[in-house]
Amino acid sequence: MHVVCPGSFDPITNGHVDIIERAAAQFEHVTVLVTYNPSKNGLFSVEERRGLIEKAVDHLPNVTVDSWDDLLVAYTTTHRISALVKGLRSSLDYAYELPMAQMNRSLSGIDTLFLLTTPKYGHISSTLCKEVARYGGDVSGLMPDHVIEAMRKKIADE
Repeated sequence: MHVVCPGSFDPITNGHVDIIERAAAQFEHVTVLVTYNPSKNGLFSVEERRGLIEKAVDHLPNVTVDSWDDLLVAYTTTHRISALVKGLRSSLDYAYELPMAQMNRSLSGIDTLFLLTTPKYGHISSTLCKEVARYGGDVSGLMPDHVIEAMRKKIADE
């Protein structure tokens, strides 16, 4: 079965990596799909995000990284994807993800499978990591080291 883990991944966190690793252990092929979200101002370009993700998941032979700037269901239909895999940190994530999952199902019949976040990653979000880093806080252990380095450089250049 081929599944997609979609998201903005700006940038990828250890919580994302955990969900991707767990999906890779369950499914034959996982595509991590960087999607464009107009309501989010990106720190990293789509190409930079793809590079950071590729390095973070290079130990997983059945994982590929791609990007898409159209409806997610258009990608899944075009690439014959069986399901979406999303991580849930809390009931807030569920409330946000449920209508999207239902809309995707209505549009194309695709199912969304939810994985509960490992508790030690439940408080991590890309947005919070960026905010903490912008104010000089320590984000070690929250993101892969190469991502922290890239983020620090990007913030210093702002």
